[in-house]
Amino acid sequence: MRNRLIVRMLLGAVLTLAPGLTGRFCAVAQTVGAMPALKPTALRVANSPIPMFVLVQSPAETRTELQIICLFRSEPSNPLHGSLLEMNEKLKGLLDQIRTSSLFRGDLGETLLIGPPAGSLAAKRVLIIGLGDSETFVPERMELVGAVAYREAARLGIAHLFFAPTVIDGGVRKYSTDQISEQVVTGFLRAARTEKIVRDAGASHGPTILDLTYLAGPQHAAEAQHGIEKAVAADSAK
Repeated sequence: MRNRLIVRMLLGAVLTLAPGLTGRFCAVAQTVGAMPALKPTALRVANSPIPMFVLVQSPAETRTELQIICLFRSEPSNPLHGSLLEMNEKLKGLLDQIRTSSLFRGDLGETLLIGPPAGSLAAKRVLIIGLGDSETFVPERMELVGAVAYREAARLGIAHLFFAPTVIDGGVRKYSTDQISEQVVTGFLRAARTEKIVRDAGASHGPTILDLTYLAGPQHAAEAQHGIEKAVAADSAK
């Protein structure tokens, strides 16, 4: 109690003798008390024809023009986990509302674009791509998903694309992360090569995609990077 009284007296003396320092003192106190926000870890993929990064961050937190996520077929046997559950909560249950057989079925390649309400998600827009049935899912499906992601982002005029496969958060865990990322980027680069031919022929005039940021959990980031590097190497050999 005595120590607190001494501290209060000292602070009062400082503010009385130097009132001009009041604002500065408060600013310093706030700086000292506040913990700096941790910057998400980003891994760069070497030798990619389009700059690519692996970002350790949840799709519920990315500040971007477009965040892409994926959902399995809308069935009771496919509950949401992890980042998908987090996004659904921030959207006040919107994902649960649309995930029915009569609305967004989640068929392979089906898409839905939403604009999150202010104060919910950090991304300005979210594109959902269907993955089809979870029971028969194989990584090769993600090749088409990667191509759809590129083409839809290009159609929307997105320069910096953020993609989260959300396969694990959709409940499928039997495939390695590099199997998924390799297929996604294989399809992404196939679509990019197709777009270049169309653009060179003067038949496409929209903005080009400048880079891809691939989201992964902290325990899967290095593995995701490895899969992307395999896809880039295979594409370079074509």
